[in-house]
Amino acid sequence: MQLGFIAGCAVSAAVQTRNFLDASRIRHVVRFHANERVGDAWRKRWDSLRLFTPNRVNGLDGMPFPGPRWGFPTKDEYADYLESYAERFELPVRTGLEVDRLTRDGDGFLATAGDRRFEAESVIVAMSSWQRPRVPDFASELDPGIVQLHVADYRNPEQLREGDALVVGAGNSGAEVSMELSKTRRVWLSGPDNGALPFRLDSRVGHVLGPFVARVIFHRVLSIGHPIGRRIRPKILAKRDPLIRVKPKDLAAAGVERVPRTTGVEDGWPTLKDGRRLEVANVVWSSGFDPGLDWIELPVFGPTEPKHIGGVVESEPGLYFVGLRFLYSKSSEQIHGVGRDADRIAGAIAACQTQRVAVAR
Repeated sequence: MQLGFIAGCAVSAAVQTRNFLDASRIRHVVRFHANERVGDAWRKRWDSLRLFTPNRVNGLDGMPFPGPRWGFPTKDEYADYLESYAERFELPVRTGLEVDRLTRDGDGFLATAGDRRFEAESVIVAMSSWQRPRVPDFASELDPGIVQLHVADYRNPEQLREGDALVVGAGNSGAEVSMELSKTRRVWLSGPDNGALPFRLDSRVGHVLGPFVARVIFHRVLSIGHPIGRRIRPKILAKRDPLIRVKPKDLAAAGVERVPRTTGVEDGWPTLKDGRRLEVANVVWSSGFDPGLDWIELPVFGPTEPKHIGGVVESEPGLYFVGLRFLYSKSSEQIHGVGRDADRIAGAIAACQTQRVAVAR
């Protein structure tokens, strides 16, 4: 969700840079998914959300993120930064448009957004892998008196009823929301333990190991350009990331009880894999997102992701992706890695256009 527009900004900035440097100029438009204001995908997340990465790596090309190098900005601060970035570099953003269909049109593509039509030789899908909130089918069987929210719609504890809460999904979002809710109620956190980063990013150890992990391990080793990255990529895509900020001992200290997966409903109450039934007043679904790419009506999808090599779809010349999980490397799903991917894709498009000009001559 939030990474999508970051990817779009990074691609647009990379394209504009190449327009100044290259003879082949690329006419382009950034279409912002549905929202009316740049950065709204961040503004609409829960009130206390802060980024997991420090300011030193949160800037896009040409504009460092302001503030202390080891500060962790709020979601609103980052939304404002994106808005300022788009204004500073005069990125051609069109807000309030949601592309609902992408098809082939001769040698190019046709994208539609309602009654609007856009033709292009090349299309970059600058979206993250997390677009549409996902809840299990049995959610509809819960007692109607239970307040249900997906984490995408959660803002603060005031949205919930008084009483206990079950948070389904033990990833980073689920852990953060559980910590917040534990201040006012009993909380169960449901889902498997995927481990945790063995240090805190804001500690002295984190100041040393954090940049090494981000810039060396995630950026270079865990990439399709490295044999280790190519071998381990399927395993990384198949599992959730470890906890980053919240540690298991933080959850325990806050009184959050870890429980197994939520597997069904009994008499209107959620049930766990171990057979327990939890009679709670609230359920917050941190159960993930679907990619939401079914508007792309092209034969480019494999079992789990689009068929691409580092974001380049060889079976559909002119179609590219930026922002997906492990697009090129583990850092592709993080702010500091999106810029490199954007520059690679902008370069691939410029090279194709140069080849077309050479052939035409």
